[in-house]
Amino acid sequence: MLTIHALILGIVQGLTEFLPISSSAHLNVFPWLFGWEEISESFDVALHLGTLLAICIFFFKDWINLIKGGFKKVFKKEDSLDGKIFWYLVIATIPAGILSLVLDKISEMIVGENINLEMALIAIALIVMGIILYVVDKKASSETNYENITLKQSILVGISQALAAAFPGVSRSGITMTVARALKIDRESSAKFSFLLATPIVAAAVLVDITKFDISLSFILGILASFIVGLIVIKFLMNFLKKGSFKIFAIYRIIFGLIILGTIFIR
Repeated sequence: MLTIHALILGIVQGLTEFLPISSSAHLNVFPWLFGWEEISESFDVALHLGTLLAICIFFFKDWINLIKGGFKKVFKKEDSLDGKIFWYLVIATIPAGILSLVLDKISEMIVGENINLEMALIAIALIVMGIILYVVDKKASSETNYENITLKQSILVGISQALAAAFPGVSRSGITMTVARALKIDRESSAKFSFLLATPIVAAAVLVDITKFDISLSFILGILASFIVGLIVIKFLMNFLKKGSFKIFAIYRIIFGLIILGTIFIR
């Protein structure tokens, strides 16, 4: 892969991983749209390593407190908010991980090697989820904050991310934030919980394939770009959602999906 392409894709990953607009859709569509070399699975995982590091750095103190609280709850029987959230994240991640593996196999069987079908499905997922995100976010009230998230809400949000792992275009952050809003969790809390929930699954995917990395300048630049841009985007989104809504992201999803469908038709 050309170094400039790797750098651009790293920036794209950093921009789209945390916004509810689907990084997997963009990483699949950009090479197809511009006639670049198809992104390899190992490079895709490498880009996710960059954004994983961004999550870990941004929420470093949160994760330290969550881990401490989780272990204190088990070994010292001390109840705390961090302990509660930590075990909610663990419980929600297990069924999500299993379901992701099953749905991923089903998705591969449906799409196969048909690139136009893959692009069409990505476009449809972008548009449909964009509409759902807009409607849910507009109608949902904000009755629950991060501190008061329940186990039931955690499991439902956790399971939902399996759909994103299996079908590019759905967006992990997009569907988890949508489900969280449907469960009346406020926007900022939806984003924070979504990011924390994504950490263990992304970390597992990176660890499984890290031995396949073909370390090169392109890999390093891609990881670095996704890390730096990812950090900036997390900070932006957390501040934006204090007062803003998901409307702009829903509109973008619909427009991007229509562009993909238009390109398929023209070609």
